[in-house]
Amino acid sequence: MINNVVLVGRLVRDPELRYTPSNVAVATFTVAVNRRFKNANGEREADFINCVIWRQSAENLANWAKKGALIGVTGSIQVRNYENQQGQRVYVTEVIADNFQMLESRQTREGGNTGSYSAPQQNRPTNTSNNSTNSTPNFSRDADPFAGGSPMEISDDDLPF
Repeated sequence: MINNVVLVGRLVRDPELRYTPSNVAVATFTVAVNRRFKNANGEREADFINCVIWRQSAENLANWAKKGALIGVTGSIQVRNYENQQGQRVYVTEVIADNFQMLESRQTREGGNTGSYSAPQQNRPTNTSNNSTNSTPNFSRDADPFAGGSPMEISDDDLPF
């Protein structure tokens, strides 16, 4: 059986960190994930996915990730149910997160970056071998094989979040 979830989205609010009676950290959070396609009105809709993360990862998330942060989450889907005060059965579907990853810097999130990326202009890889029959270039440790290219232009409408 396979039950894997991978999400990329923005936090709807700051994660809520709590502790169980046995002092185990647990954080709940909601990730807004844009849908792939626009609706009939040409607007992009989002799904708001409830997530739970445990232990040290919960504490790390609560300390580092704030409302609006772009994060990646891996985990699995869990469905649980309980009886509410009115005696009705309530079903809850949520992602139990195993890991999370911050996908942008605080500077980018707070407006320090325009959103486009340009590779640093460093030395191009060179073939340092004097043997002309060896066609495999030797790359220096600091060489950037993507240097010298033009920046990629991506519209915000093309992004899935």
